[in-house]
Amino acid sequence: MATVVIMPRQGQSVESCVITSFQKKVGDTVEKGEVLFSYETDKSSFDEPAPVSGKILAIFREEGDDVPCLENVLVIGNEGEDFSQFVPKAEGDSAPAPAQEEKVEVKEEKVEQVVATNESATSISPRARMLADKTGADLLKAIPTGPDGRIIERDVQRLVDMGLTVSPAAKGEYAQAVEGTGINGKVVLSDLSKAPEVQAVATQVAPEYEDVKLPNVRKVIAKSMHASLSTMAQLTLNASFDATKLMAMRASLKAGAEALGLNNITLNDMVLYAVSRVLKNHKDLNAHYLDDKMRYFSNVHLGVAVDTDRGLLVPTVFNADKLSLNEMSIAAKAVIKDAQSGKINPDLLKGASFTVTNLGSLGVESFTPVINPPQTGILGVCTITRRVKQVNGVDVFYPAMGLSLTFDHRALDGAPAARFLKDVCFALENFDLLLTK
Repeated sequence: MATVVIMPRQGQSVESCVITSFQKKVGDTVEKGEVLFSYETDKSSFDEPAPVSGKILAIFREEGDDVPCLENVLVIGNEGEDFSQFVPKAEGDSAPAPAQEEKVEVKEEKVEQVVATNESATSISPRARMLADKTGADLLKAIPTGPDGRIIERDVQRLVDMGLTVSPAAKGEYAQAVEGTGINGKVVLSDLSKAPEVQAVATQVAPEYEDVKLPNVRKVIAKSMHASLSTMAQLTLNASFDATKLMAMRASLKAGAEALGLNNITLNDMVLYAVSRVLKNHKDLNAHYLDDKMRYFSNVHLGVAVDTDRGLLVPTVFNADKLSLNEMSIAAKAVIKDAQSGKINPDLLKGASFTVTNLGSLGVESFTPVINPPQTGILGVCTITRRVKQVNGVDVFYPAMGLSLTFDHRALDGAPAARFLKDVCFALENFDLLLTK
């Protein structure tokens, strides 16, 4: 019996996922566990393995499609087996029956002749090829929006809507982009005489820029940050503290980690630990501003900003105020690793009551963090610099760590925010006392 493969639901908050690539095509034989296709949510990426062995009988979606969770993507079974019951209703008329597959192959070969001389259009989906052949779309003018620069159906439809087509008479000899003089810019036979001239100019002029489509994660970050800055009354306070004791304790923990069975506790872990304790006394910053009300959290759910190859992600360490320093280190490193690998559960990318972002390793001395709405604050951790202070009338150098607190002035005033920042500085400056609580 044929087996349908659906789009999985990765987390309760995920409604749909985008297919980034197919590793198999119709007619391929697959073994159980082989990767069928890759897909991504707003923040994470995943591979979908084959649940059974067999042959790919049908694929209902294309690369670049945004597919609702639990919707059918493809079917695996035995050759010639009926899979009509799995065809999505909206796709019923385009089910890839065997006879149709043969026609697609013929059209595929014909269209390849059109795009063979255009390096930017060497990859095109089967459905896009069929539409181009049917409409005469000028594929050399296509702007690919599919994964890895692939032309997909919507790109061809856009050409048709703009009137960028090629007449049947010109199509057989059409090898490079020219300006069409036909109705609505259609390329006709008489335009082909201009082709060598256009090609010569094109080889002499280097492109001035490159357009790259934004990935989904970048769009989400852009939308969130724009909403944050356009809807909040954000203000940033900067302070620093003497990190002498903090650095000494970190060195001590590192030296005794193996003997004491501790994780590799970093300065960032220590900052997270201190913030989780201090926040309990500053409820306005351990909260969400929800327009007509404030939501105060009983526990601290700490967001940790993580720089990844796909963009900024903020996984959450839930109930951080209940964790020991060692547990905090383990939990923080776990969510950071999952975020960087792109495999993090989407449910861990929401629910934070406050966020910490650390740019200290990049040498940043002061910056303005942007709040993740609806949170009311975010703490930026800066690099350690060498400063001077007076001790018994003598100038003494000391390591100073900077902190930058951005808060939502709609939710709290400057004085309460400053008191929180002062308390965090004191806790980190006297970290040994914090551990005795």
